[in-house]
Amino acid sequence: MKFSSFLHDLTTATAIYDMDYNCFSTGQLQSKEWLIEVFDDVRRTKNIHLGTTFILCGWYGILAAMMFLKYQMDCKIRSFDIDPACEKIADQINKGYSSDNWRFKAITQNIYDINFEKHSWQCWSNKNNRMSYPIVDKPTIIINTACEHTDSKWFEKIPNGKIVILQSNDSFEEEGHINAVANLDDFTSMYPLSEIYYAGQLELEKFTRFMLIGVK
Repeated sequence: MKFSSFLHDLTTATAIYDMDYNCFSTGQLQSKEWLIEVFDDVRRTKNIHLGTTFILCGWYGILAAMMFLKYQMDCKIRSFDIDPACEKIADQINKGYSSDNWRFKAITQNIYDINFEKHSWQCWSNKNNRMSYPIVDKPTIIINTACEHTDSKWFEKIPNGKIVILQSNDSFEEEGHINAVANLDDFTSMYPLSEIYYAGQLELEKFTRFMLIGVK
């Protein structure tokens, strides 16, 4: 998809939906850009194919859109968020891919209820005026850039051997941050991996972002 098409879909979303514009903050965008750049090096070094990627707490699908624009490869992304308002916004922002045989789909789902081995989901079909038949996806990569908003019970459900990309921060005072971490060592201890491809931190204006990439 061309960048101009993405901008059209993005501006359409901002025009027709009530959005939290913090999704475009410097910290949010820099954190996502950091993830994409680092993972691009990791996937080339480790010969990782994106396959089907699950993004947890995916919000408006901004990370998914940035990944599609960066990688320009044949992959599928499922963006899960518990807030039902996010689904239509994320699908609109990624319309070029949501309309392409569901290469992208936002799903309203509690991340604690996801089957990380193979997950079944349905959506409304405007074409057929009914719910779709169940669709089953098996994730290759699981991403959660909002670990500060959740405890680690969802992580415990991920089968060993899955590739994960995790981000958290040290912003304890922010509303909704129930599981922020003080430093990278604490983050690594909270989410133990059998193999770590990358562990690092990014100093931002208001907080430090931590990231782990590896195999559970």
